[in-house]
Amino acid sequence: MSGVSGNQDADIDIGQLFAAVWERRKAILTTTAIAAAVAFVGSSLMTPEYKAETRILIEARDTHMSGEAPQGTNDQVLDQYNIVSQAQILQSADLIRQVARDMKLFDLKEFDPEAHSWLPDPLVLLGLKQNPMDLPPEDRVIKAFREKLQVYPVEGSRVIAIELASEDPKLAAGIPNKMADVYLSMQSGAKLDTHTETTRWLEPEIASLREKVREAEKRVADYRTNAGLFQSSENTSFSSQQLNDISQELARVRGERANAEARAENVRTALKAGAGFDTLGDVVSSSVIQRLKETEANIQADISQAQIALMDGHPRLKGLRAQLAGIRQQIEAETRKILASLESEATVAKLREQQLVQQLNGVKADSARAGEEEVGLRALEREAAAQRQLLETYLARYREAASRVDPNSTPADARVVSTAIEPVEPYFPKILPITIVVALATLILYCIGIIVLALFTGRGLRPADDGTLDHPTASRQSARQPVLAHHVDADEDEDDVHRNEFAASAERDLSALAGASVQDQPEQDDPSLDDEGAEELAVPHAALSLEAVRDYLLRREAPFAVAVSPTGDEGSTATVLLAREISEAGRSVVVVDMTGTACPTRLMAESASLPGVTDLLCGTTPFGETIHPDRLSDAHIIPQGTADAEQAMRGADRLTMVLDALSGAYDVVLVECGQAEATGLKRLTRDGASELILSLPQASPAEIAELLEDYEAAGYRQPLVMSADIAGRPSRSGRYAA
Repeated sequence: MSGVSGNQDADIDIGQLFAAVWERRKAILTTTAIAAAVAFVGSSLMTPEYKAETRILIEARDTHMSGEAPQGTNDQVLDQYNIVSQAQILQSADLIRQVARDMKLFDLKEFDPEAHSWLPDPLVLLGLKQNPMDLPPEDRVIKAFREKLQVYPVEGSRVIAIELASEDPKLAAGIPNKMADVYLSMQSGAKLDTHTETTRWLEPEIASLREKVREAEKRVADYRTNAGLFQSSENTSFSSQQLNDISQELARVRGERANAEARAENVRTALKAGAGFDTLGDVVSSSVIQRLKETEANIQADISQAQIALMDGHPRLKGLRAQLAGIRQQIEAETRKILASLESEATVAKLREQQLVQQLNGVKADSARAGEEEVGLRALEREAAAQRQLLETYLARYREAASRVDPNSTPADARVVSTAIEPVEPYFPKILPITIVVALATLILYCIGIIVLALFTGRGLRPADDGTLDHPTASRQSARQPVLAHHVDADEDEDDVHRNEFAASAERDLSALAGASVQDQPEQDDPSLDDEGAEELAVPHAALSLEAVRDYLLRREAPFAVAVSPTGDEGSTATVLLAREISEAGRSVVVVDMTGTACPTRLMAESASLPGVTDLLCGTTPFGETIHPDRLSDAHIIPQGTADAEQAMRGADRLTMVLDALSGAYDVVLVECGQAEATGLKRLTRDGASELILSLPQASPAEIAELLEDYEAAGYRQPLVMSADIAGRPSRSGRYAA
């Protein structure tokens, strides 16, 4: 490609592509106009075709003599498969043949073009195709008819649409209507033939079944008489009824016996215990006992009256007491009579029970014999019942079929709900839509061809931006920073190689500006650097500018970085500026405030009391409500939060899931940890899977070297050291106003 060298990355230049299309605008418009004219003329010369549609509703239209269909009738199940089947019947060769015969379609060139053609078919002359004239005229018409016919069920309904395209609008409307009439006639005729054949077949079958039913019922009656299996009024055998009655009587007698024995035992127990008889129901209910109790009560009252006026040894008192004792003896004697009566009643019930048991055993024997004989009887009855049921079914079907022999009583299971109307406008060709579509297609294809040609020739491509070397701010800022060369050992991993390549690239940029930088700036000795400090500058690390760190993160496409600010809020402010620089470069970035002073929250958020990390770890705030926009840029901030820090640390295990979710949603995630110690960053740095940034604004090389030694001792190899002059940074549309 001429526009880009072979070993250089290239991007698509949209402007050049539009320019290439614009340069050929006249040719594009001319070609489009010619294609539109050709499409207009061609579609105008086409033979117009008309289309009409008839719709048929499939429904059961049987008219039964009664409210319900007779048992055994085979009514159609109008489901989806039945509707599709009826649509296939409408496309059958027999139906099409009858329509073609009735409407004389054999004489029309549209439906039989081979018979009306003046020129022979070259393929037929060469023997590559069968001669259509060898086929019967009906077959040729059916083939052309099906090409113009379209029958389909309307989705979600029981309606079938019949569409036909024809050069004659009258045929386009007449043929679907004729097809519907023929279809209804065929359906009605088929049902009429079915009913006629049904009555013809059922007549001899019914006569034969009547004789079979009569013989079966006669065999049942003869067998019942010979076996003595008489039936009671409840349609059961006599022995079974007798067995049931005796069983019920036996149960009743056993109950009476048990009741009498229980009552007698109750009275007997009371007599033995010498208890009062007032609580015994059988004793209390006795009229004699009741009179004796009344007399006892009167005598007791007299004794009570006499004791008031007479002495205990008075003859009257003695007489009354003697009468009272006599009455009580009479009550006890009467109670014993009641006991004897109850025992007699229990004895009678027991004797009655024994008699019933003997009768029951005898009836059981008779019933067992009758049961064996009823086996044969039930077999005969089942046979007679089956013959009778079959006869009733045949009679019902015969009556139903006989009532439908009349053609007017057998409507088809369908009706026309929409007849075809003669179309006024052709459905094909649509001249205006065809012209517009052809013109648009020509225009689009021509433009695509020009764009593809521009891409292949290299005109539509441009060299890809490096992003680091071409950034003027990065170059100027790098010129102010002491950049030292990295030494790459044989055992360094891929991340170390990328860092060294980045440092070497920055150093090459510095060499181009070295002459001007040295001449323009006077040499100044730093009194704070002695020989020992000069030796510390020889460490294999470079303090990078804020722009250099930004370009490194964007170049590496590092989605996660942990920033530590050993100098306090100055370093946190530099991290905020780094996030705004990344946002200025068009990347999405979010800052997670894990500092103790909440410096990033104060600089970026509208309020310091917004929910943030601590609320998220405590589970009191949804994830989306903790992300807030930066007030000076397009970056986002997750503030420190308002929840208790100690309670938030109990949910520190959630922090990994939170950071993973943010890494999937943002291009860069910056976690500002403030003045955190190196040993406390293991969970965040994920064993080297993330970038570690030491934010050290205006730090001396000696301080940088000392901090690097501490972090290397903790296991962090070559972290990014970001040194930025915060106080001297320019204000870019208010971005650094904070």
